[in-house]
Amino acid sequence: MGAFAPRYTITDRIAADLTVIERARGFLEAATLSDQWLRQMSERALIAEAHATTHIEGTELTLAEAEQLWEGKDVPGARDDDVRELLNYRGAFDLVAESVAAGDAVSEGWIREIHKRLVEGVRGSEAQPGVYRTVQNYVARGRSEIVYTPPAPAEVPALMRDLVDWLRERNGTSPHPVLVAGIAQFQLVHIHPFVDGNGRTSRLLSMLCLYRAGYDFKRLFTLSEYYDRDRKKFYEAIQAVRNNGMDLTGWLEFFTSALAAQLSEVKTRGETIIRRDVLVNENRLNERQAVAVQRLLETNSIDIKTFESLCPDASRRSLQRDLAELEALGVVRHEGATNNVVYVMVWKGGGR
Repeated sequence: MGAFAPRYTITDRIAADLTVIERARGFLEAATLSDQWLRQMSERALIAEAHATTHIEGTELTLAEAEQLWEGKDVPGARDDDVRELLNYRGAFDLVAESVAAGDAVSEGWIREIHKRLVEGVRGSEAQPGVYRTVQNYVARGRSEIVYTPPAPAEVPALMRDLVDWLRERNGTSPHPVLVAGIAQFQLVHIHPFVDGNGRTSRLLSMLCLYRAGYDFKRLFTLSEYYDRDRKKFYEAIQAVRNNGMDLTGWLEFFTSALAAQLSEVKTRGETIIRRDVLVNENRLNERQAVAVQRLLETNSIDIKTFESLCPDASRRSLQRDLAELEALGVVRHEGATNNVVYVMVWKGGGR
């Protein structure tokens, strides 16, 4: 068994996606975004990642239920294991953040600890938290069709050692850090070193690789949310590597396109917030009007019912007055009949 040496080709598609990723990174590093917005969006991304990465593995919680649980609220009818898996993610992510802050090198011990935090207490700890498997496991489609047989248990320690050694050698060297993260994610799930929880662990390892290389993107993205939107395509991209003689090119095309798509969304939201802040400052808008403006920039229209749902503590009269002031400032104009008025954005920026 030799050292880990991944095979892949940097295609035009991968190169184009890396360009998109680098531009988004540059934007986020240079943009002036409010601390409050960054905190809110990074927390939202963390919850979305926790929900999606566990949902991929079979939990049945909705995103709304995940948000409730994250806030410490009860969700009647939620399965105990689903709740535990979701909340375990917080502890595992905290370890990632601590490792990045401390500048720790990736190690087998770190990977085992991440696994332990992810699966501890779930299904009676049948996943053997933090322990490499000593039995043969399988990846199946449905209940009977085996699509992949991982390496034998005796091979796992050496394979994991090779992976960690490769990651340490890549510290600050080629290939591109985004490709390193994608390769690490695939290789860990390919080795399948644990009885259960391999997918979640691999996705966190990928995130750690990005963060350590300075590609945290303000922690505003969630790759698992992208995967969860089309799980079939996600699984096919992984399996295609095995079908193609362990050539990772197709998987890396999928991985880089996923990250590029996520960061394009983040960049668009960031640009919207910058436009909102300029408009708010130029026109000295109040907090409710700032909420309305953000909605208008995202969707180009707002009605009074939507405004009420966004500002539930305000009276309808106050909200109507806020919209009338926005119209007087030339920010919006109203359309429709009296009982069905919709306000649309007309402000283009650059002063009143």
